[in-house]
Amino acid sequence: MSTPLKIARLNANQSDFAQHLDVLLAWEGVSDKAVNNRVEEIIAAVRERGDAALVEYTARFDGLQVDAMADLILDRARLELALERITGEQREALEVAAERVKRYHEHQRQESWRYTEADGTVLGQQITPLDRAGLYVPGGKASYPSSVLMNAIPAKVAGVPEVVMVVPTPRGEINELVLAAACLAGVDRVFTIGGAQAVAALAYGTESVPRVDKIVGPGNIYVATAKRAVFGQVGIDMIAGPSEILVVCDGQTDPDWIAMDLFSQAEHDEDAQSILLSPDATFLDAVEASLNRLISELEREAIVRVSLENRAALIKVDNLEQACELANRIAPEHLELSVEDPDALLPLIRHAGAIFMGRHTPEALGDYCAGPNHVLPTSGTARFSSPLGVYDFQKRSSVIFCSPDGASELGKTASVLARGESLTAHARSAEYRIKP
Repeated sequence: MSTPLKIARLNANQSDFAQHLDVLLAWEGVSDKAVNNRVEEIIAAVRERGDAALVEYTARFDGLQVDAMADLILDRARLELALERITGEQREALEVAAERVKRYHEHQRQESWRYTEADGTVLGQQITPLDRAGLYVPGGKASYPSSVLMNAIPAKVAGVPEVVMVVPTPRGEINELVLAAACLAGVDRVFTIGGAQAVAALAYGTESVPRVDKIVGPGNIYVATAKRAVFGQVGIDMIAGPSEILVVCDGQTDPDWIAMDLFSQAEHDEDAQSILLSPDATFLDAVEASLNRLISELEREAIVRVSLENRAALIKVDNLEQACELANRIAPEHLELSVEDPDALLPLIRHAGAIFMGRHTPEALGDYCAGPNHVLPTSGTARFSSPLGVYDFQKRSSVIFCSPDGASELGKTASVLARGESLTAHARSAEYRIKP
């Protein structure tokens, strides 16, 4: 029998609840000075020495000795070989997931538009894809082919001509599932490099690695720090914190189901967060009992235990409306509405990365094959940001065409405003177009 879990039990009505919640949610993802300094050194070295620095860092950090950068490049033929090497069951699962992800994201594609005013002035917006996107994928045993699909497919749906992937292969360990996913997702080239050096290569380019316009994909603290450092030189998707799940339950779902949903996030790593809100105290007791009974069955029990005891909570609320208020306060990455009528609660939810509706929609389905993207805002950033999507790989350009009459009328307005700002060249430029 495992040692009983010590999970925080809170009541939303206790006088110090807000303070307890703040402590529970607190997460500082900013790297320390030593990490920042090391990342700056790596970025500078890659900018200065290009491929030579990448080969050196790959030997130092990944234990992989190669003679030249050419040994760290995989072409489409190698990706296609990986697709042949995996089992039929794995290939079918990847193909089903890829098709569902593609179908969902096709609905997000934006189109150009314009309209014409009475005087002939034309205004509009032109949508164009990025020229090149870079995808970072963690390597070795902690590899996630699902992340390859979620990051690369939206880029291809957006019309990005070239998607470049970087993935470390520590000690030469290659994950065939990751390469197979890259093949299905339309990745054009793969470089077996990782860490801050891979981010730097994508941001600035080297003799072999092309410079990209945006870098997406998860990574460790060095990758996250490097992404933050190169932001502005290139676009990035987000600086992601630990994975999170918030479950709102009316007390009628099987407690074993809810326990396993909480486990599904806790097994990511020790910093992951799992929270359950329910108005039914007896149900919270039942879920806690399920957690204690089922945890010994998990392969990652040690990780789950640390996650639950450090960052999880079972919270009693007055009603489901109060649960939704708390959900908006928390702004979780994943929100499960495990209730009889989730549609009744949906209008009350303002802040969540992804919302899983009903008792039969576990967050795990969203991670792999439901269709919507699993790259989601964490650490409360769902208050102001959204899931990764096709729109992240498309740019919007304003289109403005003025007819002579339109320029004459707009020129009068612009002249007044420009002179009010003491920008007389602006004013005169507009005034030249005003008809006498």
